[in-house]
Amino acid sequence: MNPVQPATFDASRPITVNDQQCGIVHPRQGWTSVRDFMPLGQRLIEAGILREDQLETALAHQASEEERLQALAAQEGPHPIGRLKQKRFKRLGEVVAELGLADEADLLPIMGKQLNVEGVKLREGLIDPAAVRLVPREDAERFRVLPLMRVHDELTVAMADPQDLAAIDALTDISGCRIRPVLTLATGIERLLPRCYEDDFAVDSVTADLDAEQLELESEAIDLDLHDTRQLAEGSPVINLVNYAIIQAVRQGASDIHVEAGQKSTSIRFRIDGALREVMKPRKEMHAAIVSRIKVMARLDIAEHRQPQDGRLHVRINRRDIDLRVSTLPTVLGEKVVLRVLDRGRVTFDLNQLGIPQNSLVRLRRMLGRPHGLVLVTGPTGSGKTTTLYSAMELIKGVERNVVTVEDPVEYQLELINQVHVAKDSGMTFANALRSILRQDPDVIMVGEIRDRETAETAIQAALTGHLVLSTLHTNDSATAITRLVDMGVEEFKIAASLVGVVAQRLMRNLCTNCRESYYPSAALLQQLHYQGDSRHGFARSRGCSECFESGYRGRTGVYELFEITPAIRTLINNGADVESLRAVRSGATLLSEGLRLAEQHLTSLEEVGRVALVD
Repeated sequence: MNPVQPATFDASRPITVNDQQCGIVHPRQGWTSVRDFMPLGQRLIEAGILREDQLETALAHQASEEERLQALAAQEGPHPIGRLKQKRFKRLGEVVAELGLADEADLLPIMGKQLNVEGVKLREGLIDPAAVRLVPREDAERFRVLPLMRVHDELTVAMADPQDLAAIDALTDISGCRIRPVLTLATGIERLLPRCYEDDFAVDSVTADLDAEQLELESEAIDLDLHDTRQLAEGSPVINLVNYAIIQAVRQGASDIHVEAGQKSTSIRFRIDGALREVMKPRKEMHAAIVSRIKVMARLDIAEHRQPQDGRLHVRINRRDIDLRVSTLPTVLGEKVVLRVLDRGRVTFDLNQLGIPQNSLVRLRRMLGRPHGLVLVTGPTGSGKTTTLYSAMELIKGVERNVVTVEDPVEYQLELINQVHVAKDSGMTFANALRSILRQDPDVIMVGEIRDRETAETAIQAALTGHLVLSTLHTNDSATAITRLVDMGVEEFKIAASLVGVVAQRLMRNLCTNCRESYYPSAALLQQLHYQGDSRHGFARSRGCSECFESGYRGRTGVYELFEITPAIRTLINNGADVESLRAVRSGATLLSEGLRLAEQHLTSLEEVGRVALVD
C-alpha cells in the first residue's frame, strides 16, 4: 500500500480535520498520516475516560449549543459569522469538562496528543509574571491565550486553539519571541486571565544579593503597610519578596505560608481554606537569602542551619496587627520555613458565631456550665479546636473566676485569662505546668492538648477535685476520645467519673458562590456517604473561577458532633464498652449528618463531605 502523499497546504489557514484525514503536511507540526488520526471521542473511550452513553450526551449537548448560537446569530441581523466567532463554538473536550463527565487533567493530555501539542491544566503557580508582561491584556483576550514562561527566546503560551497560525504569528511579532504553543481549555484561560493582569500579580524579578544592612530591623513591629505594589521596587529585592508574600497571605486569608527548597526553584505556597496553593516560584539561588530574611525578622539564629528553630514576629499591614509564628526545619535541599498567620481580625471567639446548630449549642452551654469536670474537643490538626476552646473560655471567664491556660504555643492573648507557655527546654511540660497551676487556686483550667498519660491523669485528677478542665485530643470522632484515654492508660472509672462531654469538629470548605452549579450525583456516591434522604435531591459543586483561584471553594464552615455523658453512658464506660457500643448510644447530629445537611443546602459539595466527615 502506497503511503498517503502530502497535499498542497495553504499556510494562511489552520489545519483542519479534513487536512488530517488527507495526510496534509502542516509546516509547524509535521506530517500527519491517516493512521495517526482518531476522533477525540473515540480516544477518550479507548482511554477509559468516557463511556459510549456519556460521549453521546456530550455530542448532543455540543450540537444543541451550536444550533442555539446559530439561531441567536440569525436573530441579531447582519454579519452572523463574526458574531458566531465572537460567541465561540465549544470544542468537544470543553463540553465534556463542562458537563463534569471527565476531569480536565485527564482530558488535556489526550486532546494535546490529538493535536500534537502538549496539554496543560492552568494554575497560578505555572505562570511567570515576567512572561505575562510580554503580551498586552487586550491581545491575550483577543487570541484567547495566556503566556506561561520564557526560556531564552522561546515563549510558552497556553492557547485554546494551538493551531491558530495567525495568532501565533501575531504573538511572535508582539513578544519578539519564538512561540511554543500548548493546549488548555478556553474556560481555564478565561478564569485566570483577569487575575494574571492585576497589579498585585506581578513581582519584580529579584536577586539573591543580601548584605548585613538589609537584614537589620529598626523597630519591634515591622510595618508592611504597602498600598501600591509598585513600591516594592524601592527596596531590597529579597526584603520585597518576603514582604509581598506576607501581604498577599494576609489579603487572601491564608493560615500558613510554606517556603520550600526544590531541585530547580523555591516554592512559596499558601494554605487557604485548609488546602495548599502555590503562588510564587523564586529562583533556587534565592532560597538561602529568603530564609535568612525570615529568620532575622523572627529573631532567630541565621548561622544555624542544622537544627529546627521556632520564633515569632509581629507585622502591621494596612494598620492591622498580625502575628506570625515561624518554624524552620532542615531538609536535604535546604531549610523549610512555615509561617503560621495569626490574624485576630479574621477570628471570632463567640460560640454563637461558630456555626454550631442551636440544639447542639444549648447542650454545649450546659456542659460548660458545670462547676467541675472534663470537657474535650477532638479533631485533626487545623480543625479549629483552639478557636472552640477560646470561645468557650470567653463565655465562662469573668472577674469572679480564676481562669488559667497552658498552651504550646500561646496563639492569641485573651483578657482576664492567665496564659502559660509550654517551654520544654526549661522543663515546663504540660504535666508540670498543670501541677503548678493546681497550686494557683484555679476555677477553670485549659490544657492545650492531652498528649500522654501523665497529662491525662493530672487533668482528670483536677476535674475530680472541683475544677472545670477544658482540653483537646486528636481523635476521629467524639466516641473514640473515650477509648483514646483508655489506650493512654487512664482507668475507666476515672473517665466515667470526670468526663462531662466531648465535642468533635471539622472545618468544611464552602462552595464558591460565583462558580457554583447544581447537579445530580451518582447513586454510588450517595451510598458511599450513607445518604438517607431523597436520591432525586439536587446537590451543588463548583468548577473553579478567578475569584476562588480555581479551587471551587471560598471560606469554611464548622461541623460539630456532641457527645454528652449521661448516667447510662457512664455505666457503659465503667463496664469497658467498645467504641461501636458508645457510638450506638450517642444522640444528636453526627459529623457526617451535619456535612450532608450543608450539602443539601448547597453550601458545600458531597466530595468535601466525604473528604472531611466520613469516619469509619
